[in-house]
Parts: sequence; structure tokens; C-alpha cells
Amino acid sequence: MEKQILHPNNPSVQPEKAPFRFSKEGIFILLCLAPAIVLVSVFVYYPIIKGSVMAFQNYTLFDLMNIHFIGLDNFKAVISSPNFATVVKNSVYWVFISLFFQLVLGFALALSMRKHFKGRGIYQGLVFFPWAMSGFLIGLIWRWMFNGQFGVINDLLLKTGLIDAPIAFLAEAKWAMASVIIANIWYGVAFFAIMILAALQSIPDELYEAAEIDGANKLHQLFYITLPYILPTLFITVLLRVIWILNFPDIIYSMTNGGPAGATHILSTYLIDKVMFEQNYGQASAVGLIIVVILLSFMVFFTKASKFEKKGDF
Repeated sequence: MEKQILHPNNPSVQPEKAPFRFSKEGIFILLCLAPAIVLVSVFVYYPIIKGSVMAFQNYTLFDLMNIHFIGLDNFKAVISSPNFATVVKNSVYWVFISLFFQLVLGFALALSMRKHFKGRGIYQGLVFFPWAMSGFLIGLIWRWMFNGQFGVINDLLLKTGLIDAPIAFLAEAKWAMASVIIANIWYGVAFFAIMILAALQSIPDELYEAAEIDGANKLHQLFYITLPYILPTLFITVLLRVIWILNFPDIIYSMTNGGPAGATHILSTYLIDKVMFEQNYGQASAVGLIIVVILLSFMVFFTKASKFEKKGDF
């Protein structure tokens, strides 16, 4: 059989595919990427795989010579724990109450910073300042502010006559969770303000001018121009904050260490306790996988329910 002759003007004749070979440029690019690939594999992918395997093993530091697969026993032990229901309930409160007030307050601050006024730069710096600090340091600051003996919160409440005696905010279960949520709200408002302000500044002023000519008031402009225009930013910001808040034990650990009597534990602090105090890496890994499943389920539900893929480009 004769080999078909290729002709540049004959589109029906397809050229034979050349065998794959590494070019000098390809080898050079691969060598440049090799350190990054190794680092990511060692510090990201290996811990993920190792942690997933440990969730199904009897892996404790007290019995390292008896590590073996135990199936779903770690998950059963975690879920059947008497504290687990409280941990899940606290996690729900921690995420959604923090998220709601961070969104509302961040949106209000972003609207106020969109206008040009004297001292606007200083005002923006003060609003964004908390986000530049570490979560653990934020927790220490609020721990002293909520101190039951000489904290500034008690001092202000006593001077205004709202209370007659100091409140042990971090030592009483009914106040402790609210206290750490307030600290987290103060910390996370800045992120919403930054993201929403960036989106607001991308809205053309001509849209508002045209709306005013047509007789639209501020409320109409908010619902028919501002919100639709920044909706993609709001969706991605909410999605990111849910993931970060659930995986953010810093403030709780520095303020209450999960106490009193586990009243402020969330899933991420509960995981840390499994490692630090119980030395049970298997159950800690099981808690980690539970967090991953919860977040993946939320991401799928959130993107489908909000039709996120149709909200715009980023």
C-alpha cells in the first residue's frame, strides 16, 4: 500500500503525528518546576494522603508499636463522643453568626469608604488594620478586654450602669461562646470591607448618574445597580469566609482554649485537642476528614443553589 503524499493544499490529507519527545526547552522547564513539585508533594499531598490513611488506623502516640487498620472505628468514636453534638452546634453558631455580621458590617463600611472625604485614607487604614494582625494575637487582645476582673468591657458596662457586678465572660459557658464570636466578627469585618470596596470601585459612576436622572433613589440604586454588580464578589467572599472561619481555631484557642468545660469548642479546636492532649492522631485525622466532607458538601450545595457559575467572571 502506497504511503499517501501530503500536500499543503489538500486539507483531506492529515499529517502523521510525530512521536513525543522531550525538547531541550521542555527538559529545562521541567527542571525549573521540579523543586516546586517536590516541595508541594512533600508538604501538601503527602500530609493529605497520610492523614487520610491515619483516619482509618489505630494511630496513637501511646501505642506506636500497634498501629493497624481499624476501619470506621475512629469515626464512630468521634461521633459517639458526648461532646461531639456540642462541638457541631458551636461550629454552626461560630460560622453563620460570624459570617452574617461580618458581611453586614463589612458591606456598610465598604459603602462608607467608597465616598471621598477628608481623612479617607486614615479611616481605611483603621478599618483594614485588624486583618493585618494574626488571629492568635487578636484572641489575646480580646481575652484581656473580656477579663472578668479588670477587662475594659466590664469597666465600660459598670460605668454606664448596665451591670452591677463584673461578668466572667470567658469563665461562664453562657457568655464564652458569644465573646469569641464577637472577637471573630471584629477580626473578619475587614476582609469583607476590602473585597466589597474593590468591587464597588469597579462600578461605573455613569450608572448612578443615569439612575438619578431617571428618578431612582438611593435604595433603588442599591438594589438595582450596586448589589447586582457586586454579586459575584459577594458569592466568592462568602464561600471563602465559610471555609476559613470553620478552619480558624486561633481566636478560640487563645481566648478560652475551648473552655469552659468544652463550651467553646468547634471542630478545628476539637481536632487540636485530640492531638495535643489525647495524642490520638487517628481520631484527629477522622475529625479532619469530617471537616473536609462538610466543606465539600457546602461548596457543592452553595454553588448549585446560587448558580455561582452564572454570576460572572473573576
